[in-house]
Amino acid sequence: MLQVKNVQVVYDGAILVLGSLSLSVKEGQIVALLGPNGAGKSTTLKAISGLLSSEGGAVGQGSIDFLGERIDGLRPEEIVRRGIFQVMEGRRVFEDLTVQENLVLGGYTRNDFNALRHDEERCYAFFPVLGTRKKQLAGTLSGGEQQMLALGRALMARPKLILLDEPSLGVAPLLVEEIFRLLKRINQEEKTTLLLVEQNARLALGIADYGYILESGSIVLEGDPATLGSDEQVKELYLGGARS
Repeated sequence: MLQVKNVQVVYDGAILVLGSLSLSVKEGQIVALLGPNGAGKSTTLKAISGLLSSEGGAVGQGSIDFLGERIDGLRPEEIVRRGIFQVMEGRRVFEDLTVQENLVLGGYTRNDFNALRHDEERCYAFFPVLGTRKKQLAGTLSGGEQQMLALGRALMARPKLILLDEPSLGVAPLLVEEIFRLLKRINQEEKTTLLLVEQNARLALGIADYGYILESGSIVLEGDPATLGSDEQVKELYLGGARS
């Protein structure tokens, strides 16, 4: 479904953040992208979703293909229309808009209005707490509820691939496992492929089909969760008592 081939990302024309990075995501998979802070995980997602330009970044070389067509260089809204939606780190809900208004904006690139209404109701069925708070301002929700709203907003775009950047960040520990259960449900019930950046490696590998370890802008290790989980370096750096 997705192929990132030898991609180099440069900021402000001079600062190299990713160097010749390659990874692939098969349709129907959950793929985890793990690594320390500053390794380039969020930059990788923004390269795929087209959001680099908003921060002065650009794909300097290499290519990104989605469903057999090259997408690097496309505008973010066109990439959304192709079927990719990014859930940003920190959720980035529109705090001064209601839950319902946030969901409606998730379907901004669509014009099938009757289907949009149906999908909104599906979101409430998937995340019941949102249905009880549809007229509530998003900024008044808890961190976990905002994350559910961000996921619901993504589903409103009917994406084929969701890019998730640190979905556990700022979420109470009791809700983090619920968020990951919901991610697995989205993958299985909505038939949606996920590329997941996450600091909590144990939880990420617990739902993933495949994983990559990124360090200093390059992939240093890859494999299925069992392979990565048995690697001594991975266990020491990412699966110990503390979060990586």
